[in-house]
Amino acid sequence: MKQVRQIIYFKNYFLDFFNDQTEKVKEKIDYVLFVITVADRIPKKFFEQITGTDGLYEVRVEFQSNIYRIFCCFDEGKIVVLFNGFQKKTQKTPQTEIDKALKIKNEYFKEKLKRK
Repeated sequence: MKQVRQIIYFKNYFLDFFNDQTEKVKEKIDYVLFVITVADRIPKKFFEQITGTDGLYEVRVEFQSNIYRIFCCFDEGKIVVLFNGFQKKTQKTPQTEIDKALKIKNEYFKEKLKRK
């Protein structure tokens, strides 16, 4: 399969979340991330923009009866930058998690500007 997108991690936010998961959950996350890299159109069940957040998306992972979300954004079109993740325990995504992701997103773009 041809890679359509590249996934990168910003700092250790995603990796800290990922490393705290069980092996089975890690396998499911890896599978969803693989689909994101190779699918021409990412299925909505795996990926959705968060309304009113100016380009913040969530990767959606379900395993057994647990739901996980990983925040991310696009950079330069075909690069998906992963931020923080969490296990979802309520129907609605907590605003505190969205705010944290937006803060990390701003940090990412500020650091990118400094490097240029």
